[in-house]
Amino acid sequence: MPVILVANPKGGVGKSTLAGNIAGYYARQGHAVMLGDIDVQQSSRQWLALRPPQLPAIRSWEIEGKTLARPPKGVSHVVLDTPAGLHGKRLESAHGLADKLLIPLQASLFDIQATYGFLQTLQDLRRQTGRGPQLALVGMRTKDGTLSSQHLQQFVQGLDVPVLGMLRDTQNYVQLAARGLTLWDVAPGRVERDLAQWQALGGWLDK
Repeated sequence: MPVILVANPKGGVGKSTLAGNIAGYYARQGHAVMLGDIDVQQSSRQWLALRPPQLPAIRSWEIEGKTLARPPKGVSHVVLDTPAGLHGKRLESAHGLADKLLIPLQASLFDIQATYGFLQTLQDLRRQTGRGPQLALVGMRTKDGTLSSQHLQQFVQGLDVPVLGMLRDTQNYVQLAARGLTLWDVAPGRVERDLAQWQALGGWLDK
């Protein structure tokens, strides 16, 4: 059961958007997928409550009692969203569960600095534990031709971590999320440009 962790300690980088669409990607392929948070707010559960029942199912944690949460029986793929400020024991635990760790970031100096520090922390964890998930980066809400996007491109080119794409700044993600939808729940022609930007990311998820 592959576990995909979407994480970056910087808030507002698009973690929930990315995690929800990854879950939608797996669901559209026919996988039994679960989308869950590792914090008490459980925002993904609220988003899933908006999802129309006729669409490919995305399940949430199975809750037992007040504190115990586990993937439902029969789940084949798990996608985990994470809160801002992820660090310490909670990061260590999530890091140990993950098969793949996807790091979203936006084209801002604060995102770049936070992501650089996070990558250093992940390297330290790998040295300490002797293992770790596959890492990859995804640019979020990027705008072609802007100085900030150029800075982001320069930053990621200097890293020894694969970059799976630069997802454009579009209202498609916002409008779909408001209805519990993902890119794979609407006619492809409506989101053609966005689906094209997911090709490398989809290939990485399928490996």
